[in-house]
Amino acid sequence: MNQLFFKNIDNSPLIVFRIFFGFLISCESFGAIITGWVKRVLIEPKFTFSFIGLEWLQPLPGYGMYFYFIIMGLFGIAIMLGYRYRVAIIGYTILWAGVYFMQKTSYNNHYYLLLIISFYMIFLPANQYASLDVKQQRIHKQNTMPYWISLLFIVQVTIVYFYAAIAKFYPDWLDGTFTKLLLSGTTSNEFLLKIFLNKYFYLFIAYAGILFDLLIVPLLLFKKTRTIALAASLSFHLFNAIFLQIGIFPFFALSFSLFFYPPEKIRKLFFKNKPSIEEPIAYNYSRKRIFLYFLIPFLFIQFILPLRHHLIEGDVLWTEEGHRLSWRMMLRKRDGFINFKIKNNDTGEITSYDYHKNLSPKQANTLATKPDFIWQYCHRIKQEYSGKNISIFIDCKNNINNGEFKTLIDPKQDFAKAKWNYFWHNEWVLLH
Repeated sequence: MNQLFFKNIDNSPLIVFRIFFGFLISCESFGAIITGWVKRVLIEPKFTFSFIGLEWLQPLPGYGMYFYFIIMGLFGIAIMLGYRYRVAIIGYTILWAGVYFMQKTSYNNHYYLLLIISFYMIFLPANQYASLDVKQQRIHKQNTMPYWISLLFIVQVTIVYFYAAIAKFYPDWLDGTFTKLLLSGTTSNEFLLKIFLNKYFYLFIAYAGILFDLLIVPLLLFKKTRTIALAASLSFHLFNAIFLQIGIFPFFALSFSLFFYPPEKIRKLFFKNKPSIEEPIAYNYSRKRIFLYFLIPFLFIQFILPLRHHLIEGDVLWTEEGHRLSWRMMLRKRDGFINFKIKNNDTGEITSYDYHKNLSPKQANTLATKPDFIWQYCHRIKQEYSGKNISIFIDCKNNINNGEFKTLIDPKQDFAKAKWNYFWHNEWVLLH
């Protein structure tokens, strides 16, 4: 074990990854301001759906979130340059965790992956070469790192792709229903649409997606297939970048390829003047306790979290219970409508509640399809009617991939009294 995990290898993959990582998160932070994402998601909405239990975590008032993201962008630049790296990566991780948990209307799996990798980077010696920290003599230059660092990234990427593949084994993916719907919304170009909506093409995309997720890591691990795998990865992620418009994720995913190549090859490509390590240096016990007692248990949690929906009653595609933190990426199209009825229990009067008045269009659409959003919003309604004896009833129907509309929420449940089950099935979410 010591010879495998703790031998010293060239640290070039980690150093190059730090530079790419810092650049990408800086682009993500400043890009969120430039594209209007910060304004739409964190400034304009009158009500923000945070993770349940973290309702106290709310966006800064006024234009505070602009400054918040500017600071994150500056932290990204500092990480890229290796300037006061430890302060920058800790600061960025805390701020990004705040963004991630304070809103879930724009939930995205790559946001979650970004948080995990940021967390890992706190503990890694990513500034020991090609950094201002070395140049300004805040730390000593090092040309090596323990092998377990590369292994950490490889295992994490394996988890992401494996569960993404497994999640695709359901009827609407296997018969191309969802990929057809997905591709139909990616372009307005008639020529491309004709190609995308061809049965053979969207079926190809469906099965290519499964095969890519299942095979990309094994193919990258072996020298004979590594180049082919990298080419496939470039094609896959560039297609996603162009047509699916999912921010930095395609480029972020590509950067993990660094850890699959021999460190010496990365050194020759990026750091030609860096001294070579002819033979791996045996036994580096630095940070051993972090690896054994902290990072390995964390990886174990990563393995089991995506499995939790199997312990929850109902189909996760329908109930959404166990969906987040599970690498269930771009799997289905979900539509719904919802109506809130407020009953005055003293007079018996029933009135409709206009939820559009304090929600953005995206929030309103998401509210109609997410049980946890519905429960949280009912709490907001209760606060609005504070001191009044009311009941809240809901008429909500959803469909999956343009299928039949079915009732999602029990219309007999009084949501003024409904409880939220954090770990198991909520009985007011109807099963079909």
